[in-house]
Amino acid sequence: MTKILLVEDDKNISEMVTEYLINDRYEITQAYDGESAMVKFQEQSYDLILLDLMIPKIHGLNVMRKIREKDVTPIIIITAKDNDTDKAMGLGLGADDYITKPFSLVELSARIKANIRRVTKYNKEKNNHEHEDEIICVKDLEINIYKHSVIKAGKQLNLTCKEFEILKLLASNLERVFSKEQIYNQIWKEPYFGEENVINVHMKRLRNKLGEDKSNVQYVKTLWGIGYKMEDK
Repeated sequence: MTKILLVEDDKNISEMVTEYLINDRYEITQAYDGESAMVKFQEQSYDLILLDLMIPKIHGLNVMRKIREKDVTPIIIITAKDNDTDKAMGLGLGADDYITKPFSLVELSARIKANIRRVTKYNKEKNNHEHEDEIICVKDLEINIYKHSVIKAGKQLNLTCKEFEILKLLASNLERVFSKEQIYNQIWKEPYFGEENVINVHMKRLRNKLGEDKSNVQYVKTLWGIGYKMEDK
């Protein structure tokens, strides 16, 4: 059974979400503050984390920062309506998705299923030993498609599922320019409604992990007003 860690300090909301998701056949563990969330996260593994940012004791952003230091479990953050700053910071720290209060339980369930479906596919491909390894080399990067791993100058990079998929898309189509809408449609598998901030934050995080801010090597090239591409030059 899929295990979800729900971190929400409003007990009424937590109980409502828990009851709904149990009926969807999920196993739910509840936490009402940042400290208990970290304890429960360390006690066992989860398939997905629902994380309200405005929680007591340890702020949700700090909880996510600690989790992302060691783990790439999908995280959906719950934010206040129209709080773009929290959304951007959450995505920048490694959140996979977000939903704003007040939210529809149907939409929440759909987002959970989409994220679990992506990571399930990711893990199946990663553990599929029936295929020979397919490696794409771009500059000093070695991108192993079936193991879902990226090696840079001998060091493995810790990419989330979406970060890897973005890199794979661009590296598999060198010199081809992808618009933000095309990237969103192919990676998120959802209609694009001008979600530029989501693409911008994920791209920035990917570039930071590639080390573009610490070297003169540029892996992902931005064509302003058009999109992104990779080139092996």
